[in-house]
Amino acid sequence: MQEAQRSTAVKRAIRRRTEHLAEALRPPGVKPKRRVEIPSRRSGAKRLVPSPVFVLSSQRSGSTLLRVILNSHSQIRAPHELHLRTLKVEPSREFSDDVMGALGLTRKELEHLLWDRILHHEMERSQASVIVDKTPANALIWRRINSAWPKARYIFLLRHPQSVVESVMNRRKGADLDGVVQETYNYVSGVEEARQHLDGVTVRYEDLTADPERETKRICEYLGLPWEAAMLDYGAQDHGPIKPVFGDWSANIKSGKVQAARPLPTAETIDPKLLDIVKTWGYLD
Repeated sequence: MQEAQRSTAVKRAIRRRTEHLAEALRPPGVKPKRRVEIPSRRSGAKRLVPSPVFVLSSQRSGSTLLRVILNSHSQIRAPHELHLRTLKVEPSREFSDDVMGALGLTRKELEHLLWDRILHHEMERSQASVIVDKTPANALIWRRINSAWPKARYIFLLRHPQSVVESVMNRRKGADLDGVVQETYNYVSGVEEARQHLDGVTVRYEDLTADPERETKRICEYLGLPWEAAMLDYGAQDHGPIKPVFGDWSANIKSGKVQAARPLPTAETIDPKLLDIVKTWGYLD
């Protein structure tokens, strides 16, 4: 393998020196021959799920509530958090990248194929026509998701950023406040950037809990599905594991009922780092 790489490098060096010599010897006014560029091969790998749905939100923004509501629809499969970005392709031999590259498949594309196959597996297993992934960390990799699925659809789930901070602090006893604020800022910034670049429907957690029928009808209209009243009675159905890493596991979720959102934070309690996004999202004039 090293010998082959050395040979390739030598050939490239010789070609460059030959081109430089030809340039130096070319008579004045004579244009060089146009070099024909060979386009790089693209995989064009077909997606088994061409238009999946992604909920882009911060942590502690009600994404698990939205997930179980959507999963209660007869045509929607919204499983627990899938954490697709943690699934990596690691070739076991040094030549594997070259072998796959000859097929137009980079490691990133191989990972996308793996992710796509997982979504397809869940759709087949559930016999649903729509698949939804609501992993909050997807807000941090929305560009890659858009690259993997150019026809993906998005639900932007917003919650007052300071409420997110309060919720995280209540969940993580002894957590560092500044660290939680920065973490929240990273999430909400990712969501807002995605909103600026991608088409989708925006839902506020506070509106979802205040009028779940209205908000779920909006979502169904966006997805091109008929609304089903059963969505509001999510506790009547099995939604898989309700535990850490899989999503929210609080008493509110386990109650099976949509619970009212806590009162919005007052203006003076909002961390300065979050102030701009609070205003952008319409929580503060």
